[in-house]
Amino acid sequence: MFYGSMVAIITPFTAEGTFDEESYRQLIEFQIENGTDVIVPCGTTGESATLNYEEHNQVIKTCIEQVNKRVPVIAGTGSNATAEAIEISQHAKEMGADGILLVSPYYNKPSQEGLFQHYKAIAENVALPQVLYNVPGRTGMNMTAATTIRLAEFDNIVAIKEASGDLTQASEIIANAGDKIDVLSGDDFLTLPLMACGAKGVISVTANILPKEVKSMVKSIQNGQWDEARKQHLNLLDVHQAMFIESNPVPVKTSASLMGKCQADVRLPLVSMGDATLEKLKTVLSKHQLI
Repeated sequence: MFYGSMVAIITPFTAEGTFDEESYRQLIEFQIENGTDVIVPCGTTGESATLNYEEHNQVIKTCIEQVNKRVPVIAGTGSNATAEAIEISQHAKEMGADGILLVSPYYNKPSQEGLFQHYKAIAENVALPQVLYNVPGRTGMNMTAATTIRLAEFDNIVAIKEASGDLTQASEIIANAGDKIDVLSGDDFLTLPLMACGAKGVISVTANILPKEVKSMVKSIQNGQWDEARKQHLNLLDVHQAMFIESNPVPVKTSASLMGKCQADVRLPLVSMGDATLEKLKTVLSKHQLI
């Protein structure tokens, strides 16, 4: 249902710390003009953790309005409280989202059965296509392949964004439930190997600044042009790595700022990049002629 090059889009702020709607709309146009297949607002890269309810809804609404049905919008609506995730997800549905992205409950550290019941409750209460999001480095726990395979039985659970970094785990999901649930790469640097195993695309950080190039690599894979895809993958590797030299989304937002697309401002507890890492980032961006 959702496939190809998808961007986990940043949320720009003004110098005063408020949502910069005009810059956001321009960022969305930049994505669509360069072939991005799906826009994903209010994910980790969109700083959902520091948006209040009103802002969260405003960002999703603005995205849906600006996209205007040209590509699908998957709204980030996850929470570590099941009832809260249901409420936010229902609101996204009312606003017109095409799907929702649901990060695994963080901080609580539920059991695998708790994870299953969490996602089951959302699936039963929100009539939208749902993308699970497994990111152990952020949540403190891993959702196993077995749990994902159980959840694949729900018709409206259509995909999982796998950011565990575990190719074996992702492959196990594809091998046992690939006809019921799509796997999407949650790590840019693993897009090629995961798609070689049968994943359907990537929800990308790098696409914020190189949407055309990420889309081109994904298209090469889809067309079976493996030599070209490998070349593109290796060419982008240093950019993918640079996007995580500090906590995401600080590097990618700083990159977008250096490119003149928005302010670099992030919200506490995130802070601006340190001088040493900033110089490393600039070196990579210069190499790719982004600045």
